[in-house]
Amino acid sequence: MGERTTLGPGLRASLFPLTGPLRFLLLSSFLIPLGSFMVLPFMSVFLHERLGMGLGTVGVVLAVASLVQFSGGIVGGALADRIGLRRTMLWALVVRTAGFAGLLLALRWPPLAIWALVLTCCGAALYLPANKAYLVHGVDDERRPAFLSAGNAALNAGMAVGPLIAGPFVLSSPGWLFAAVTALFLAVTAGHARVPGTGVTHPAKSEGTARTGLLAGVALLPFAANALAFYLYFHFQHFLAVYAVERASSAFYSIVLLLCFALVIVVQPFASDLIRRMPYALALAVGFTGLAAGLAVLAAGTRTALLAGGALITLGDIVLFLKNDLEALRRSPRSDAVVFGQQRLAAGLGACASGVLGGQLYGLADRAGHTGWFWLLAAAQCLLLPPLLLTLCRRTAQRPVSDGDHEGALTRDDTNGRIPGR
Repeated sequence: MGERTTLGPGLRASLFPLTGPLRFLLLSSFLIPLGSFMVLPFMSVFLHERLGMGLGTVGVVLAVASLVQFSGGIVGGALADRIGLRRTMLWALVVRTAGFAGLLLALRWPPLAIWALVLTCCGAALYLPANKAYLVHGVDDERRPAFLSAGNAALNAGMAVGPLIAGPFVLSSPGWLFAAVTALFLAVTAGHARVPGTGVTHPAKSEGTARTGLLAGVALLPFAANALAFYLYFHFQHFLAVYAVERASSAFYSIVLLLCFALVIVVQPFASDLIRRMPYALALAVGFTGLAAGLAVLAAGTRTALLAGGALITLGDIVLFLKNDLEALRRSPRSDAVVFGQQRLAAGLGACASGVLGGQLYGLADRAGHTGWFWLLAAAQCLLLPPLLLTLCRRTAQRPVSDGDHEGALTRDDTNGRIPGR
């Protein structure tokens, strides 16, 4: 017990004392996904069964919405860099609240549902980079993992509870459900209007980082590693439902998801300082190995395999997602909000590629009658693609970069003169 202080600040020491605005933002990190996941996980069922859309149309709508929600984060980060964190969060919530109100109106005019869904995803894209940047604003590097992991834990708690509350009402009483979620977002938006601003923060720029393009100053390796991590993780996210329901039941599939949410909520905050101190190469190895092991276990197809595979995959993504964000913050000269936006873009590209390529592979495996091979192939990619990624990034880093052309270049393994807590 006496050795704990040598390992870095404990979780409680890192987080407390919390200011009122930070307590409110952590509460909002729970309430926002709570409200969102009272609606969004059921959108395919709602659009198809309640509004009568064909499944092909539903698939296209959800794919576009997911791409907007993830990749649009790069616009949210740039906007926060220009108008400030609080104002960006406020406008994002206004947009998202309008989206949920639009879903309520879509009960009378169904075509509005598509635009309302896209609005909610635009609001999410704008909000998250600014929210994360506000959480770590003015926080030193050693305490940042605790704040980020606390926000992630609150977000996963909301994602876990939302579907449990809304499940019985999404088809029987969608009007009341959409009205309740809209009211919740109105209250959260009003609360954000009282959060003090941090000002518009512009990082100190050298001649090599004077450009302000959306990808200027991107930390290449964390960006690429995040895209790859989301590509591999979303094999699990996209295709576990159909795989698990065939072998167990929809109720058991829900139990697997609850286990994954619980692991993020419980494990990541307490492991955050260990992940911070872990060398980046080791973190990548641990994370991708966890994904590989979990995906390979899923191939067995038993209930025990579904639980064990989900747990291993979640432990792997706990390390990968947090470490990639921390490393991107450390290597990039851009503001925190822009960095988080760039990482969201990487996540969106990876998730989209997983849906497109993974869908084709799962379809082939399903037609062959051996869907277990899909998971083994995904596990093999977890072992083969990361070394290839590291090789490509090292070659790119060694390539000479002309003056004034640093976009996409790897930065050195230091803070590059970056102000801690900016």
